[in-house]
Amino acid sequence: MDIEIESFQLDHRQVEAPYVRKAGRIETPSGDLIQKYDLRLRQPNEGVLSTAAIHTLEHLLAGYLRERIANVVDVSPMGCRTGFYLIVVGEPTVAEVQTALVDSLAEVVATEEVPATTAKECGNYRDHSLFAAQEYAQEILERFKKD
Repeated sequence: MDIEIESFQLDHRQVEAPYVRKAGRIETPSGDLIQKYDLRLRQPNEGVLSTAAIHTLEHLLAGYLRERIANVVDVSPMGCRTGFYLIVVGEPTVAEVQTALVDSLAEVVATEEVPATTAKECGNYRDHSLFAAQEYAQEILERFKKD
């Protein structure tokens, strides 16, 4: 493959999670700016989010980040299960995205119900764990506070 994939260029041994970083930038032909952010929650190659937890976090962060950041296109889990990609139209700063993420994780900890967890609304509705999502969110928040 001759295409350069940004995340494949990142030396995953050199990063220290949790963090937020700009991971891509595209300007459309009409001049819109699309930004991709790496929301890394777990240390690469040392820990992963369980599938049920990352699925629940996906459902919750999809709403909570949209409440805090304008023009969110998507919040997608990474295949390696160490975090999420956030795609937005526009250019919020890394600090703004990190604040939104920290505030959203705090809201996850306080959440009592996960949206869209029926067979009608979700393609794998049985694979959720609010408890695990909250445990990870609390752990990640504590690590952000240390930095």
